[in-house]
Amino acid sequence: MEIRLAEAKDISQLIKMRWDFTIEYDESKSCASFDEFEKECQSFLENASASGQWFIWVAEESGKILSHIYIELINKVPRPGRITHPFAYMTNVYIMPEFRNRGIGSKMLKRINSWIKENNYEFVIVWPSEESIHFYQKNGYVHCTEPMEYFPS
Repeated sequence: MEIRLAEAKDISQLIKMRWDFTIEYDESKSCASFDEFEKECQSFLENASASGQWFIWVAEESGKILSHIYIELINKVPRPGRITHPFAYMTNVYIMPEFRNRGIGSKMLKRINSWIKENNYEFVIVWPSEESIHFYQKNGYVHCTEPMEYFPS
């Protein structure tokens, strides 16, 4: 198994995995148009890959992507008296159902955590589902106070 950053050749697999991920947790979305979703997701992935702001990590075996984790870098406003480093927002963490509970996610997080340290990113933030809290905790993540949200109407 290879853990690496996604490449243009991975886009079609990533689109299908995003679709499957969404449907797995909300079957009502299966009525949506895959063609429309595919166009939107392809545009997002192409732009994200070129931006230098998004990093999509994949675990691949024999040409098949088994898992992915998306990281968006968030730049902070500089502050006097200290060097300002971006922080990382982790999202869209997914392992194909038939490959879960085999340590793939932990191996990916170990690689990503090293990358975070190597690049001096300040911290990583992730909003875990109830089911995934233990997964993150066993990989060095700590539960923090919930952020505040505003939803415009």
